[in-house]
Amino acid sequence: MRIWISLVVVVATLLAGAANAASRMSDEEISQAYIYLLGRLYVTRQQQLDFQQGYKWNELEHKKPGAVDWPNPNLDVAYSEAWVAIDETSCTIVTVPEVKDRYYVVQFLNGWGETLANINERIFPERPFGDFAVCLSGAQVILPNDTRRIDLPVKHARVLARVALGKDTAGAVALQHKFSLKATGTPKLPDIPKTPIFDLETFPGVEAFDAAEAAMAERDINPGLEPMEARVREIAGEIEGNQDERERVAAIIRKVAIPEIARAGSIIGHGKVRNGWARPGVVGEYGIDYLTRTLVNYRGLWANIKPEVLYYRGGNDASGAELNGDNVYTLTFPKDALPSRFAKYFWSVIAVDSTRFRVLPNPMARYLLNEATNPQYGPDGSLTLYFAAEKPKDAPEGNWLPTPRGQVYRLTFRYYGPLDGVANGTYWPPALIKMKQ
Repeated sequence: MRIWISLVVVVATLLAGAANAASRMSDEEISQAYIYLLGRLYVTRQQQLDFQQGYKWNELEHKKPGAVDWPNPNLDVAYSEAWVAIDETSCTIVTVPEVKDRYYVVQFLNGWGETLANINERIFPERPFGDFAVCLSGAQVILPNDTRRIDLPVKHARVLARVALGKDTAGAVALQHKFSLKATGTPKLPDIPKTPIFDLETFPGVEAFDAAEAAMAERDINPGLEPMEARVREIAGEIEGNQDERERVAAIIRKVAIPEIARAGSIIGHGKVRNGWARPGVVGEYGIDYLTRTLVNYRGLWANIKPEVLYYRGGNDASGAELNGDNVYTLTFPKDALPSRFAKYFWSVIAVDSTRFRVLPNPMARYLLNEATNPQYGPDGSLTLYFAAEKPKDAPEGNWLPTPRGQVYRLTFRYYGPLDGVANGTYWPPALIKMKQ
């Protein structure tokens, strides 16, 4: 009888210990687990939206230029998008047309927003066009002759083909439609994760952990993050059927995690800020820096790696004040540091709102400045760009980006094919100067 009573006491103690596991986890540990999980949820959110809009596995969707709906879109390019499914028996053939004197790339990302591979003349200089077979690593698949194989560590991936518009949109669109996908067999199609589809103006609450099992079905390929995955699963288990812990985790998300995201957002995780411009420390490939990965997925989903493109985000003028459409700002590049000096392919700048990070609407339907807008240079060779609700009197038409009155906004400056100080991390764009009105 005593042995039976002792066993009951032991079991009760173990159960009590398990029930209090999340209680023993600190607020900061729970906050970091939420931030880690959130990066994945931004991808599953977009994946669900894509398939709701009619996407089919291994079929490219050729988007009309400008017709993309994710944060900080690149309006310099024509996008073609898809989700690729591969397995041990089937690869996907990617057909790439010959592209001359125009930037293009076919990018593959996993379900965490990590860039896995790119196809272009920089990666395949001997022949950057033709058929490429995207396969699961280790898959024994017979491929057509003269097909180059690219191995991926995952069974499904997001694909984005980008073709630079330049000053010939029609030519870019014609090339865009020559990119295609075709499965070599009949791969087993994965289930679409059922996770919260939340508004980008808000953050999911404790329900984020309710979706942990579905989200974690795709493993994180980055070594060193296994403890974060285990922590997410542990919290998910502890809040199930435990209202007290559920309320505690919900409160930590509101009071600790979301403020941490806001603070980290100003420098894009572990990046740096100079002249009012933030530059990320990592992009496209994140290693153990899950904080930056989550912030990039939040504000610029599908970012590519640094050798392809480098993004700067401007949110403040030279005085440190937030950018606002009620004001007029100038951005002046001296002759010896023009944007073209730092970009092998092209540069551009867009203005986005500060909550959903979508381009700002304006009557002119002008959403970016780049060489295609035909900016005029000053007598001394400098370049001044203008950001204002109405065109300043002395501003050339191609140098002005409309920014609606009353709108707090951010600028995103892109350098495609980063060179010099942009490539090595020593350069920041000049400060934005608020003009007197």
